[in-house]
Formats: sequence, structure tokens, C-alpha cells
Amino acid sequence: MGTVRGLDVLRHAQASPPSGPASPARQRLRAQALAMARVEGLVDASYSYRIVPLQGPAAPLLRAGGESLEAPRLLPASGQLTALGCAACTLGPGLERRVSELFGERRASLAMALDELGNELLFDTSRAAQDRMFAEASRRGLSMSGELRAGDPGLALAAQGAVLRLADADSIGIRLGGSLLMHPLKSTSMVLGVGVDLPASTWSRCDSCRSSARCAVRARAAAAA
Repeated sequence: MGTVRGLDVLRHAQASPPSGPASPARQRLRAQALAMARVEGLVDASYSYRIVPLQGPAAPLLRAGGESLEAPRLLPASGQLTALGCAACTLGPGLERRVSELFGERRASLAMALDELGNELLFDTSRAAQDRMFAEASRRGLSMSGELRAGDPGLALAAQGAVLRLADADSIGIRLGGSLLMHPLKSTSMVLGVGVDLPASTWSRCDSCRSSARCAVRARAAAAA
């Protein structure tokens, strides 16, 4: 189990160009959003994670930590699945609150730039959580494969609560609303397979998404790979 708070994801964003075409106007708005986020302290990037051993056979349900997940995509073609790596990430409530205020002030362009920046920062936070889990699994002589988020093909949205509990999301202030939305809204969760000699995944959670070709987050993931 681990909890990391106060990640300086803004520093990485300042050093990285925006994903996709960047017009002078877009660059200017992004710079404004970065400055606002830094000066006003809008980002509290944190993540929590656990690598939870499986209880019993890894099919048809994955049972770990008193929870059950139906995630057949995580079942490997070879090797042995022995645990689930679960993580939750958040930027805290400050950025989303400021976005709402900007819309109320009729500064929609800056509001959208700040919201887009939040998506970048949340991606960087989730990447850091994955790297941390990978390092911990490697120290144990284990491999890690696959990535699913509740609502993806292969993991029902109803699994969100179980994933958050397994990741100890409570410890970083993430709550689940009645409509299965996470609060703060700039939050995400994930579950990955952990085990012995797991093969690299031949699928991506983005495969069936109609927007994948123009998705800035996917482009950022490809650039970071």
C-alpha cells in the first residue's frame, strides 16, 4: 500500500508542449492556465495504490481484498495472474472549482484551457502511479500487464466502488457519488494485472473508442511510451 501527495505535475506540464496542433492562441491560453494553476495553488496531485493478492482461482471472477471483479481481459494467455494492482489518482477540488468560476465570469476560453490542462495533469499523475506500481511489482519479481478503468470494455462501471476501495482512495479524499461519478471530478482509478511471467498486453483500453484517433490523452500516452 502506498500514498503519494503533492506531486509537482505542473513542472512537467510546463516543460512539455501541448498535445496536437498548437496555434498561437492555444499556446497563449495554455500558458495562462499553467500560470493560474501555479499561482493560485489549484492542483493537489495525489495518488494511492495497493497490490492486492488474489484469493482463489483467477476465473471467472477476480477476488482480492474482499472484493470481486469481473475483468476477463486481465486473464493472461500465459504466465500466472497472482494479484491486482489498483490505484486512484486525483488533482483535488481546486481546479474544477476555478473552471466553474471562469465559466461564470464568461471567460469560457480560459475555462476550457484550464480544464484541458487538468486532463493532462491527471494523466501525468496516473502515469506516476503506474510507474510506482510497476517498480514495486518488479522488486517482488513480478510483472504487470494490462490497464482497465471502470466503464471500459471489459470492466463494468459498477466496479468503480470496488476498485476505489482496493486502491484505498479514501485516503486521498476521493468519494463516489450516487451516479458513480468520482469526487473531486478530476480523479481517476485503474486496475492492472500483476503476476508471474505475464505477457505484454495485445489490447488497449482505447481500442474500441470512436474518438481514439483524435484523442489528446492517447497521443500523450504514445509520446510518453
